[in-house]
Amino acid sequence: MTILEISETQKAAALEHVAAAERAVWNIPDVPASTPVRPINSAAIIGAGTMGGGISMSFANAGIPVIVIDVDAASLDRGLSRIRGNYAATVSKGRLSQAQMDERVALLRSTTDIAAVADADIVIEAVFERIDIKLDIFRKLDRLAKPGAILATNTSMLDVDRIAAETKRPQDVLGTHFFSPANVMKLLEVVRGEKTAKDVLATVMSVARKIGKIPVAVGVCDGFVGNRMVEQYFREAEFLVAEGASPAQVDKALTDYGLAMGPFAMSDMAGVDVRWEVAKRNGDPGAGGKRYSDLVGALGRMGRFGQKTGAGFYRYEPGSRAPIPDPALDAVFQAESERQGVKRHEVGPEEIVKRCLYALINEGADILEERIAARAGDIDVIYVNGYGFPAYRGGPMFAADLIGLDAVHREIEQFRNTFGDHWRPSPLLARLAREGKRFNDPT
Repeated sequence: MTILEISETQKAAALEHVAAAERAVWNIPDVPASTPVRPINSAAIIGAGTMGGGISMSFANAGIPVIVIDVDAASLDRGLSRIRGNYAATVSKGRLSQAQMDERVALLRSTTDIAAVADADIVIEAVFERIDIKLDIFRKLDRLAKPGAILATNTSMLDVDRIAAETKRPQDVLGTHFFSPANVMKLLEVVRGEKTAKDVLATVMSVARKIGKIPVAVGVCDGFVGNRMVEQYFREAEFLVAEGASPAQVDKALTDYGLAMGPFAMSDMAGVDVRWEVAKRNGDPGAGGKRYSDLVGALGRMGRFGQKTGAGFYRYEPGSRAPIPDPALDAVFQAESERQGVKRHEVGPEEIVKRCLYALINEGADILEERIAARAGDIDVIYVNGYGFPAYRGGPMFAADLIGLDAVHREIEQFRNTFGDHWRPSPLLARLAREGKRFNDPT
């Protein structure tokens, strides 16, 4: 059986695992179920953009009044118009009545005055992913929010502890990494800071249930769980393109494996510019002679930011989200191959899937070793609910268990010998493989 094949018995076991793992996320090892929660009767959302609007809808959908705050009236008008449009589209499809829409819209108020956070039980900052902007907002929130209010930053990778340190109440601060569109996606990474109080964590987990999310408590690191792992997945996908595969070949191999979307279509949807900004923030990628890909930088310098500009790793027709392979990028890929010093050759789907999947698994093992995630099942829940990983394969860590950790470790060692030290096997993976254990064995 190849890595692409899976038996019906394995599918059934995987689905059972995902269901059990989704139940287990509510059990945080050091936060007793009896931990009292703070009352959450109102929310303030800072930022009326796509993410802020989606978060606002999530609270309104649960009957919780929301005040939406942005810097100017035009931004608020655009944001509220987008929210009303989203609700209207749901009404037109028969999934919501007009009366229900009216009730939810009535729960939304808006203002340009950040002092309006004073009455909110929870404040969620959902502005652009820049640390200086977020630090400034949290300094203001520290002065303006009422005592006991929960202060949350919607960030996908920034340092929650650094943000909390801008306040005199770090115990009330944590991260809430919603996934876009926030009113639709079920996953919520709840990022526990070093000083986050247990009742704050318990409260946000409880609120997540009320607004229809599946929350997973994670620790602070660059990218938390989901985005930290996906960077390694993108890394390997881009190396495969430098070695001779096309973006379409890589995406097809991974969608054939079962993922909802391949890495290059995902990059174009999220925005190549977003990944480019992260790369620039991380500094010199080739420090110490380390192999790296500059494909995101090359596309960024060309103004190919993905779907939003009509071109990224693919090109897009006006009004369409369908990716179209673009031969204009062949020279870019060839130049990247030459820069990396690799010879282009034919790459098969089995190698594509193994290298992208094993990059996820190896990073996931490091995350478990560092206790950023409490359980392998938590990682699987994140990937099934947030990244389109097929539930019938159980998530990346369960998929590794099905393959066998000894086999995974052995092939990662081979990748290290062939491709370099960025394939250093996780110590946890090595230890479990040696002991004949699995990631999802009971502890």
